[in-house]
Amino acid sequence: MGRIEFIGLIAMMFATIAFSIDAMLPALPEIANELSPGNANRAALTLTSFVLGMGIGTFIAGPLSDAYGRRNVLFAGTLLYIAAALVAWASKTLEVMLIARVIQGFGAAAPRIVAIAIVRDLYGGAQMARIVSFVMLVFTLVPAFAPAMGAFIIIASGWRTIFLSFVVFATITVIWMAFRMPETLDDADRRPFRIKPMAIAVKEIFAHPLVRLSIFVQTLAMGMLFLTLMLIQPIYADTFGRADSFPYWTGLIAILAGSASLFNAMVVVRVGMQRLVTLTLGIQTIIAVVGLVLNPASMMEPYGFAIFLVWQFCIFFQAGLTLGNLNAIAMEPMGHVAGMAASVIGGVSTIFAAAIASIVTLLFPPTVNSLIAAVLVMALVGFAIMRHMARVSRQMAIAE
Repeated sequence: MGRIEFIGLIAMMFATIAFSIDAMLPALPEIANELSPGNANRAALTLTSFVLGMGIGTFIAGPLSDAYGRRNVLFAGTLLYIAAALVAWASKTLEVMLIARVIQGFGAAAPRIVAIAIVRDLYGGAQMARIVSFVMLVFTLVPAFAPAMGAFIIIASGWRTIFLSFVVFATITVIWMAFRMPETLDDADRRPFRIKPMAIAVKEIFAHPLVRLSIFVQTLAMGMLFLTLMLIQPIYADTFGRADSFPYWTGLIAILAGSASLFNAMVVVRVGMQRLVTLTLGIQTIIAVVGLVLNPASMMEPYGFAIFLVWQFCIFFQAGLTLGNLNAIAMEPMGHVAGMAASVIGGVSTIFAAAIASIVTLLFPPTVNSLIAAVLVMALVGFAIMRHMARVSRQMAIAE
């Protein structure tokens, strides 16, 4: 397959988790009314239960793909995902739906982890970063467009049809993979699925300073994105009174911010992954400080809302310049254990990013200042870690 088709397939595999989470956002009020009328907040558990299952599956999918091949694990995980989506579609109680969502998340881990491992099987260094940057374009766009897609599905045929859209999405992916993508892991390179070698590989991953630091920063960068996605809907509704237009403004920003991945693909080879991430987080820190000083929530309309839109654009643009590069930095030294590395890096960063976003959401009100202040802290810490990574890289180069 050509490079464009390869990027398209990998991006679709990688987008499974984002689509499965964000398309559910418009359905939460409907789910609460039908399955949890006495406690509307329980409907949000359909999101966290999926993340829980995905986190568990992430740690297993990589080692399984190292042992049994990328295609076999993808097929098994996708079939489990489809079956769980059908159970959720037919569920009559919230408890059954939550169990199905955990299983669905477990199955969804396979496409994401296998996609990263396949890229590492075929590419390395800056070329891998360029491929991942194009893939991250979809990762950035899907969370922004998915709420609008979910809202359209609800209007057209009801909230349960969202689960059927998951089935269609996954079916297209697995058929495409079956007919067009050969196995990328040779039999000679497979590693038996045994606990002791897995523990050794995990120890090796966290012992490498660049990998360890990259995971920390990737967690913070992903945490900024997750937190923004969790809070922008109530901010649109309560602060700016624009609940109805939320999906459309977010979609427009996603289209504009998607240029970050294209920009990254053009400059990453020349500038370097570490330097580009450092510059991006430094600029994001400055933007957050400016946002707190301006305080868009206190400004007259439509100026405050316009400034918030610009700030939201910067968050999505930042994700396009950091997440792909950080993942490539972490994966580069781990080619001999690509599946395990993809599992650990993806699992740790995603689970802790979601935890950070959830804690901030529970502890602070969904206001513009709370969101910007939290992003400021994460961007500043990430910038400091990247500066430290540069020093570590120089020390390692001297030692070699």
